[in-house]
Amino acid sequence: MAPLDLAFMGTPGFAVPTLESLVDAGHVIRRVYTQPPRPAGRGQQPRPSPVQQAAERLGLPVAHPETLKSEEELARFRNLGIDAAVVVAYGLILPQPYLEVPKLGCLNIHASLLPRWRGAAPIQRAILAGDAETGISIMRMEPGLDTGPVVLAEPVPIGHRITAGDLHDQLAQLGARLILEALDGLDGGTLHARPQGKEGVTYAPKLEKAEGFVDWSADAPAIDRQLRALTPWPGCFFSHGEERLKLLAAQPIPLPEGPKAAPGTILDREATIACGSGALRLARVQRPGRKPVSGEEFLRGARLAPGDRIG
Repeated sequence: MAPLDLAFMGTPGFAVPTLESLVDAGHVIRRVYTQPPRPAGRGQQPRPSPVQQAAERLGLPVAHPETLKSEEELARFRNLGIDAAVVVAYGLILPQPYLEVPKLGCLNIHASLLPRWRGAAPIQRAILAGDAETGISIMRMEPGLDTGPVVLAEPVPIGHRITAGDLHDQLAQLGARLILEALDGLDGGTLHARPQGKEGVTYAPKLEKAEGFVDWSADAPAIDRQLRALTPWPGCFFSHGEERLKLLAAQPIPLPEGPKAAPGTILDREATIACGSGALRLARVQRPGRKPVSGEEFLRGARLAPGDRIG
C-alpha cells in the first residue's frame, strides 16, 4: 500500500487506535483535528482529548478549531494537499467545501452496519434494541447525517453478556483495520462506494443520563440490556428510600411458574429482584459515598430482607 497524505479528525478514545494504525502503516498525517481541551476532573482543569494526547505522543501537528466555518480554516485545510481525510467521532460537522477537497473523499468510521443506527450512540442503541450483530462501516461522507455511500463494512456479533464498553473497544480495533483496507482499495481502484439501502434506516440519538433509571416493572431481559448498554456511561441506578444507588452488574434469572411477586420485591438473600417478568440478580451495587459491594453485601448493609421492596 502506497503511503497517502491524510488529515485525521477525531476526538475520543474510540478514534485513537485508528490514528495509531494509520501511522504504523506509513501514511503521512499532515494534521490532526480534534476538539479543544475541556475542563475535566475534580479541579476542572482543561484536559486535551484522547486524540490530542495520542497525536502529541506520535509527534503529529494538532489543530483544534472551535469552528470549521471560516474561510481561513478552510484555506488551511486545502493547503494540506491531502489525498483523504479520515474522520472518527470528531464532534464537528464538516461543511460541504471540506468534503470536496480530498480526491479520495472524507472517510468516516461509523460503529454500525449502515443504514442501521445512524447518529451519535450506535453501539449502545444496538445493545438496547437486542440486535444480534452490529459492525463497522467505512463511509464516504456527504452533508446528511451518516447518509453517505459505504466503501467497506464488516459485521460483529453482539455477545450475550457484552457491555457497551467491551463492544466499543472491539469495534475501535476493527475500524482501525478496515480503514487501511478502504484507503488501499480506493487508491488502487479496487473498491468503490455503494449507496446505502433505503430500507432499515434507524437513528441512534445521544444518550441521556435519565435513561439509566431502572424500572423494575420492565422485563428482566430488557433491564439486562439496559445495564449492558449503559455501561460504563451513563450507568444505571435505582432508588431505595432517599438513596440513589448505582447498579454496576447483574444477571437475569428465570423464575418458575407460579404466583408473581410485585416488581422490585427482593426474592432471596442472593439479591434476586422481581421484575415485570423474570428477575434480576444484583451482582455489584454501590451506595452513595461507598465502595461497590456484592448484592448480598448490599442487602445486609441496607438491612433488607426477602419480601422487602426497592425502587
